[in-house]
Amino acid sequence: MTGATLIILALGLPLLAALSIWMVGNHPNQREAVTLSTAVALLLVVLAILPLQLAGLPVRLALGAPVPGLSIAFAVEPLGMIFACVASFLWIVNSVFSIGYMRGNDEPRQTRFYVCFAIAIAATIGLAFAENLFTLFICYEALTLSTYPLVAHHKNDEARQAGRTYLGILLGSSVVLLLPAIIATWVLTGSVTFTPGGIMAGKVGPVIGGILLLLYLYGIGKAALMPMHRWLPAAMVAPTPVSALLHAVAVVKAGVFTVVKVTVYIFGLDYLRELAMADVALYLAGFTILMASIIALRQDNLKRRLAYSTVSQLSYVIMAALILSPLSTMGAALHIAVHAFGKITLFMAAGAIYTAAHKTKVSELAGIGRRMPWTMGAFAVGAISMIGLPPAAGFLSKWYMLLGAFEAEQFFAVLVIVLSTLLNAAYFLPIIYAAFLKPEVANGHGHDHGEAPLPIVLALVTTGAGTILLFLFPGPALELATRLVG
Repeated sequence: MTGATLIILALGLPLLAALSIWMVGNHPNQREAVTLSTAVALLLVVLAILPLQLAGLPVRLALGAPVPGLSIAFAVEPLGMIFACVASFLWIVNSVFSIGYMRGNDEPRQTRFYVCFAIAIAATIGLAFAENLFTLFICYEALTLSTYPLVAHHKNDEARQAGRTYLGILLGSSVVLLLPAIIATWVLTGSVTFTPGGIMAGKVGPVIGGILLLLYLYGIGKAALMPMHRWLPAAMVAPTPVSALLHAVAVVKAGVFTVVKVTVYIFGLDYLRELAMADVALYLAGFTILMASIIALRQDNLKRRLAYSTVSQLSYVIMAALILSPLSTMGAALHIAVHAFGKITLFMAAGAIYTAAHKTKVSELAGIGRRMPWTMGAFAVGAISMIGLPPAAGFLSKWYMLLGAFEAEQFFAVLVIVLSTLLNAAYFLPIIYAAFLKPEVANGHGHDHGEAPLPIVLALVTTGAGTILLFLFPGPALELATRLVG
């Protein structure tokens, strides 16, 4: 099977699933069977592309050029391969979780949920494999539009307001800032194709280059660099499977993936070292890391605490890319994967707690670990990964970030990583301590059966185990990250 055929399958399978889910929507078992079988098929297709990428063979698909010089084309490179592997695997896990959660909570509009989810995965794969900024922008916007109905799923006033915030910030930033940056890049360089080493050196002066860098960073609103972050905590009104999609599988990862891809393949690390604005951008990312961590520390609502944790963790990727060291860039690529596994585990644990005990606040979780040991055990693994401690995979990405920061003598970045790690511990460890070591809250946890439904527990245990396995066996991810900077 050729590389072009594999890309067609990777893009087409989720779209075919969306159509099929809509057609069998009145039959829940068939609808969910289509979701799961297509998710497995997509993972197999992506894994079939992996050895071609590792062997250095070209995997490309060109669909045409609606505008002369701007083609809709897809090509697989190491960073996109990491993102596609993560997204396709976690679609399976999140689908299993969604079945347990949506049924367990008797959520409305389940068919629409699964249809939009499948379309979002198709947009994510397209974004991961985009050969140029034009193709990436199309997929980026498709991802925003396909996830809006998921954010506004409950259709109440709170959900509608969250949906307006979501669309307003993400569409507004991409149209007002990102699109002009892409157009300016095309005009100034004559290209928008992702190219190793970048396309701006010798063509764009340092002042214009600095302005373009800020336009990209703030135009990529999904990366949630403050103050473009407000959509993310607002979207927490959505069902927990949507939160998991936003924070782990697709949306926020699409943001930081785009930042790293633009940094490496449009600007190039050597060119960015000539820009004074690159240091300013690094300080902005560091500010976001620390400020979001401080805000997270004050949140009693569990999902909002996790949301602000995500804002902080995303800027780790941005800051690592802007350290402009090969090692820190590897850390940025790795963090896209390891944060996905850790954060989806945390959100699924929050969903399990809500489903089984109907608790949403950190202050209500005392003693719950004795009733829900699998859920809170997986939560502990995810939290340790976010803090950056072994044997969880978050240690690996932070390690490479620190090595890169020392290599580039970016001691501000070192200070930010150390301080934010302490803050991460401050807002995660008390939850684990209370869950397992404090006496149960006075009114109990509203359930006698212990854990949430089996699909939910199975999903979160799988991603928790994956977080450990990524630490123990990082080989393929490290190989791809090394190729990104090599």
